[in-house]
Amino acid sequence: MVYIHLRLNVTDYAKWRAGFDANEARRKAAGSSGVNQIFCDVSDPRNVSLIMEWDQAEHAQKFLDDPMTKQTMDAAGVTGRPSVVAIQSRM
Repeated sequence: MVYIHLRLNVTDYAKWRAGFDANEARRKAAGSSGVNQIFCDVSDPRNVSLIMEWDQAEHAQKFLDDPMTKQTMDAAGVTGRPSVVAIQSRM
């Protein structure tokens, strides 16, 4: 398993969260396990950080590069380009 750390800005957290939740099946079909941790900055809840578990980093990148993903993120109110980092546990 790998984890994808995404940092993004949204216009409205509730609107973004509804869009994120609505795309769970699409993420799972692409290789996501569905294990997600979502954090917001204390001072500004429009700054969101996610840690998502995926079967392979390549599958996550392919999902993130898919034009449909950009469309759904835009519709959910994501602004700018998210920061994406693939990480693995070394315990």
